[in-house]
Amino acid sequence: MQRSIQFWFEFASTYSYLSAMRIEDLAAQNGVSVEWHPFLLGPIFAAQGWDNSPFNIYPAKGRYMWRDMERLSARRGLRFARPDPFPQNGLKAARLVMTIETHPQRAAFVRSVYAAEFVDGLNISDDKVLIDCLSQASLPPETLAGCQDPDIKTALIQQTQTAQAKGIFGAPSFLVGDELFWGDDRLDAAMQLAAEI
Repeated sequence: MQRSIQFWFEFASTYSYLSAMRIEDLAAQNGVSVEWHPFLLGPIFAAQGWDNSPFNIYPAKGRYMWRDMERLSARRGLRFARPDPFPQNGLKAARLVMTIETHPQRAAFVRSVYAAEFVDGLNISDDKVLIDCLSQASLPPETLAGCQDPDIKTALIQQTQTAQAKGIFGAPSFLVGDELFWGDDRLDAAMQLAAEI
C-alpha cells in the first residue's frame, strides 16, 4: 500500500505557500505520495467568530507573520512578496483545483497559483492570471470554465465541510490517517509519520 499524506491548503494562507513549495520534494525523499486538498478558511473562521484573517484581526500577530515569512522564504531560497490585498480571494483557484483529477497536476497548478500570488504579487482572482497558471501546469485555458460548474461549486463546499469534520481549523494542515498536524512547521513531523506507516 502506497504511504500517503493529505495536504489541506487555502490559497489565502501564507504558510500554505511555504508548504506547497517543499512538500513534493520532502515526500519523494520519504517514499510518500501527496494528496492535494483545497478548502476554504472563510466558513471555518466564521464558525470561530472571525470575519477576516486572524493576521488582520490581531495586528501584532500579523506583523510577526510577515517578518516570519520573509525569514523563512529567504532561508529556503524562495522569493516572497506581500500580496495586496490580503487575504486574496482564492475561491476560483480552489474550484479549479477541484476540476483537476490527478494529484501531480493539482500540485503543478497549485504551485503556479502560489507563485503568482506570493512571488509576483498578482491577483489570483483575475481570470488572466488563472489562465496563465493553468498554462504553466500544462492545462488548457478552457479549464477555467470549471469555476462556474455547479457540481464543482458543490464539491468545494463539501470539501470544506469535510475539513471541518476532520477537525481542521487552519491552513496548512496535514493528515496522516486520522492524525492531524497544523502549520508548515509541523510538515516534517507529519511526513515522518507517513513514512513510518
